Amino acid sequence: MNLLLVEDDLMLAETVCDGIRQHAWGVDHVSDAVAAKLALVEHAYAAVLLDLGLPGDSGLTVLKWMRERYDSTPVIIMTARGQLSERIRGLDAGADDYVVKPFPFDELLARIRAVTRRAQGRVVPVMRHGDVVLDPSKRLVTRGGVRVSLSAHEYRTLLALLERAGHVVTREHLENVVYGTASSIESNTIAVFVHQLRRKLGDDIITTVHGQGYMIGTPAS
Repeated sequence: MNLLLVEDDLMLAETVCDGIRQHAWGVDHVSDAVAAKLALVEHAYAAVLLDLGLPGDSGLTVLKWMRERYDSTPVIIMTARGQLSERIRGLDAGADDYVVKPFPFDELLARIRAVTRRAQGRVVPVMRHGDVVLDPSKRLVTRGGVRVSLSAHEYRTLLALLERAGHVVTREHLENVVYGTASSIESNTIAVFVHQLRRKLGDDIITTVHGQGYMIGTPAS
């Protein structure tokens, strides 16, 4: 099990990382929102331990960004902000649990075990288009019952399109889902991912709607 710790207090981060590794879990540590988003784009984690008071941008922004891009990774907020209103904001934004600093390390471990167990038992609807099936709980894509290997970026592009099957999804929205931002991205990047998906899953799976974006399926009435 590999975790992501997003914490700008380096002393606390070192303590938490050491404790996690002693339990034979892996952990990556980043200290700001930009690095957190980059890590989440590049890697899959069993859970995220997220501080709210980050430099430059808040942990709440990272959490909202995750949920907007269909990332259901369990998130435990770790913060010194213990007010009820702050906890409600975090939970409403999609957090799975909340611990207030300072906290006993054994409590954090118990909460990690709890959210990962719930995630494993979570029923997530399987998405289908013809003989193409995407199972979000397993991050598995098959065509005609045969597994299809997709890159993380290709998978997120397909997931975003299937989530809105029958509707046009703009290139800008896909850029935000795949990368978390539409800035500093080559203009043909999404087109490349769509081309690769067509090559792996069939030329007719994704329709280009010129001047608007891309769509899977027939237009919804």
